Amino acid sequence: MLTLLLLVIFVALIFEFVNGFHDTANSIATVVATKVLTPTQAVILAAATNLVGALSGTAVAKTISSGLVDTGVVNISSEVLICALTGAIVWNLITWALGLPSSSSHALIGGLCGAALAAGHNNPDVLIWSKTAVVWTESKGLLWKVVIPMVSSPVAGFVLGILIMGGLMAIISGMNSAGGLLARISRPRWVNAVFGKAQLISAGYMGFAHGSNDAQKTMGIIALAIFTANGAGTLDQLPQWAEFLRPHGGEKDIDTWVVLTCALVMALGTSVGGWRIIKTLGHKMVKLHPINGFAAETSSATILLTAAHFGMPVSTTHSISTAIMGVGFAKNPHTLKLSVIEKIVWAWVLTIPAAGGVAWGMVNLMFLFQ
Repeated sequence: MLTLLLLVIFVALIFEFVNGFHDTANSIATVVATKVLTPTQAVILAAATNLVGALSGTAVAKTISSGLVDTGVVNISSEVLICALTGAIVWNLITWALGLPSSSSHALIGGLCGAALAAGHNNPDVLIWSKTAVVWTESKGLLWKVVIPMVSSPVAGFVLGILIMGGLMAIISGMNSAGGLLARISRPRWVNAVFGKAQLISAGYMGFAHGSNDAQKTMGIIALAIFTANGAGTLDQLPQWAEFLRPHGGEKDIDTWVVLTCALVMALGTSVGGWRIIKTLGHKMVKLHPINGFAAETSSATILLTAAHFGMPVSTTHSISTAIMGVGFAKNPHTLKLSVIEKIVWAWVLTIPAAGGVAWGMVNLMFLFQ
């Protein structure tokens, strides 16, 4: 059983690494597309800020570890978690190969739900659909933590992208109308220079927000595996070298070694880069200038940090993609390439059922050979 637990942790870290290079594009596509940073410089910035963001909290990790699957109804064994992670990894690699910016978050959630359903013999009660408490931060379940954010975060990204971009355009237009020095400053050359510097801040902000949300999902899976193993008595007699596995906090607390390991692995994955998806996000959807990149990154990062505060595992991909769409819409609705957007939307729609289906099939196959 200890070997299986270690295998779960290993597979979870593979997912974290894949998540890092799969979702690198989310935090650096715009800063590369606007030529403010070279790809190498952008990857270094993203890796560093992802690491800091991953160390900033554990609210999302606690949602994954205890807020989606009812462990009182189904036994989430190490084998089941391996199947859940494999479903998410397979879908991530497929969409990466196709250059589609799908959601690693939803792939993981889909894999976990699909594996749990199969382990519970398709009993819907294994999934926590909705548990509402007095305050929002204590609410649990797929409805509050997944479904509502899955719909609201892309809408918020699109609207906030329009508002921020529209506001910046209005300010520049007002400066141009004022004449004199203000008019000269509002010329494209000066605007690009100013927002080229400002985008360094917004890109770092985006990287931090990405780490604060995405890295925590794997922390939650590892914590869930450890809590389950501890409840089953697997950790009662650990060898000395494995004592670090024993939970040192409360039932839902995430140990420091889990946080540090996941943060470092995501930063390592981020450093590898994901150039296929960067090309889709940064170049194919709409032509971006520094001011557009600043608006999109600021919009998306704000949504991600808000979601992380409330423990909602939202999609970085959804928020940045729709923020870019919103920025493009504010510039000129006709500049958006609808054929590319349509492919991205289909990837969003299919992610949870596809990853869940792979995990569900693997668990049933495992049962068949037991």
